[in-house]
Amino acid sequence: MKIGTVDLGERPVMLAPMEDVTDASFRLICKEQGADMTYTEFVSADALIRNIAATTRKLHINDRERPTAIQIYGREVGPMVEAAKIVEAAGPDILDINFGCPVKKVAGKGAGAGMLRDIPKMLEITRAVVKAVALPVTVKTRLGWDHNSKIIVDLAEQLQDCGISALTVHGRTRSQMYTGEADWDMIAQVKANPRLHIPVIGNGDICTPERLVEAFQRSNVDGIMVGRASIGCPWIFREMTEYLRTGKIVKIGNSEKFALLRRQIRESIENIDEYRGILHIRRHLAASPLFKSIPNFRQVRISMLQADKYDLLDNILNKIEHEILPAFEKTED
Repeated sequence: MKIGTVDLGERPVMLAPMEDVTDASFRLICKEQGADMTYTEFVSADALIRNIAATTRKLHINDRERPTAIQIYGREVGPMVEAAKIVEAAGPDILDINFGCPVKKVAGKGAGAGMLRDIPKMLEITRAVVKAVALPVTVKTRLGWDHNSKIIVDLAEQLQDCGISALTVHGRTRSQMYTGEADWDMIAQVKANPRLHIPVIGNGDICTPERLVEAFQRSNVDGIMVGRASIGCPWIFREMTEYLRTGKIVKIGNSEKFALLRRQIRESIENIDEYRGILHIRRHLAASPLFKSIPNFRQVRISMLQADKYDLLDNILNKIEHEILPAFEKTED
């Protein structure tokens, strides 16, 4: 699969762009664990052209994580074009346009998935951004605004006509947010359209290696993007790419998983500061499958998620790794 001149190989598995998740440290870890491509957190065009420090920091790319896409969002042509030029100067491999974010503060203001209610403006922005930069431009969007407006099959052709180099489809409408099941049959319809020649990337509910392979087989998409299942679980890319390649489930030990989580914590602290770095990483700790299904874990979990010092958090993780988890696994055996 190629996006412009960027060759991702056959059936690539990519890290989806996620706000407050896909920072530079997490992206690099996911790349090392097998992700074929990474995406930044989404970047507000308006904040970028105002040179807001917290936004411009999102443009930093470590060469070891490449290929990487920077994703931007906005609702007006001018700011999106200006932001696209700033992004191009930052040196990503691909520029991605977010027409899929469903949250109220974005979609409710007409950006992200809000553009699904104004297709002419969506297409105008896309054409203008493609024309403004030399980078391959891609789009990530959803099936439509709601159940009564699943327009993605026709929309995919229209976006292709604007000059984009690939399209990612999240298999839900904006109204669904992240509820219900992703509709991979409709993603398959997009891919099956004989008039569509650009790569199609599927996204939604890919949480195990088995589901990844099933989605490739079911939809025939060119690539798959993994989002929420990677939070607190960067090793999922190693599991998925190994299973995709060999059909075998790779066993990753708990010690390696804990080491990756500790690395995330340390690098988050190094990149921000101790207090805010730990706050940032709590989402990963809360979501990590390492801590799922452990009985009588509630108080330890609360302590873990309330810890505001590295030493305290590290001691709690040590206790979980060397005492609580082994005792639980022994009873499971």
